[in-house]
Amino acid sequence: MAESASCPVFQLGKPRYEQSTFLGRLRHFIDIIDPSTLFVTESRLKECIKLLDDFKQGNLPSGITDHQLWEAQKVKQAIIHPDTGEKIFMPFRMSGYVPFGTPIVVGLLLPNQTLASTVFWQWLNQSHNACVNYANRNATKPTPTSKFFQGYLGAVTSAVSIAVGLNVLIQKSSKFNPATRMLIQRFIPFPAVASANICNVALMRHNELSEGIDVLDSNGNVVGSSRIAAKHALIETALTRVALPLPIFVLPPIIMAFLEKLPLMQAHRRMMLPVHSLVCLAVFGLSLPLAISLFPQMSEIEASHLEPEIAMATDCKVLTYNKGL
Repeated sequence: MAESASCPVFQLGKPRYEQSTFLGRLRHFIDIIDPSTLFVTESRLKECIKLLDDFKQGNLPSGITDHQLWEAQKVKQAIIHPDTGEKIFMPFRMSGYVPFGTPIVVGLLLPNQTLASTVFWQWLNQSHNACVNYANRNATKPTPTSKFFQGYLGAVTSAVSIAVGLNVLIQKSSKFNPATRMLIQRFIPFPAVASANICNVALMRHNELSEGIDVLDSNGNVVGSSRIAAKHALIETALTRVALPLPIFVLPPIIMAFLEKLPLMQAHRRMMLPVHSLVCLAVFGLSLPLAISLFPQMSEIEASHLEPEIAMATDCKVLTYNKGL
């Protein structure tokens, strides 16, 4: 009884939590990135899809609760792309971003990086980011494979260039003592990753700016393709990708600089890497839902702010579009 009282009435295709507030979006995206959905079996996924289809057709079996329907939709949204209807490869799902991305973050933040290790970890990070961006893109319009490789190469080039350039400048600087230089080097991944993330999003999804993305009315019907909505979607996604690495690449170096001075850590140097990994995992796990909750995935825009032909094609004052993740 308590469960049903706290569970809202199920609405197909709608978020369970209010998306106009940050807290509502946070609760929504915590569901989206829930790592437990990585272990959903094929039979369970089919069962969830069938349950939602039955609801849509009005053939829902008796005894099915709103909670069960919300859980079914959570599973489907975590695994199936909303535009293509296809399964997203496990490492590139948002629910897999923290488990598969944490080892890369640990590698990026390792102290005393060589030129080769800096290049390797930046390349691996942007390779993972490029695949996540592509897998969770707005796919209402087909994206040529060439665009994917342009975004990938642009992101890798910018990340490696900035990281290596900053490393070289700091190493050649005579203003810092060795301890200060090592501490500053730990913060280099953030500007490199943040700028590369913007480059990655802009290059990989550039075709959306020229072709537009679908905007929907209140009934979910496509009104038209809007370049203005595409611009809003890319800006929101880029801001998210700058906000995400900020705590991930700033907090662990500060925390580890404190922990490394503790007598326990000084006496057991082998604990450094495991503790560093746990710190990165905790910060990453907290940062991801906070960052992607800045904007709703299905964003709203007033029809009067879109192209005249789209505004004239509908009576709805507010339209929605899939921002992508």
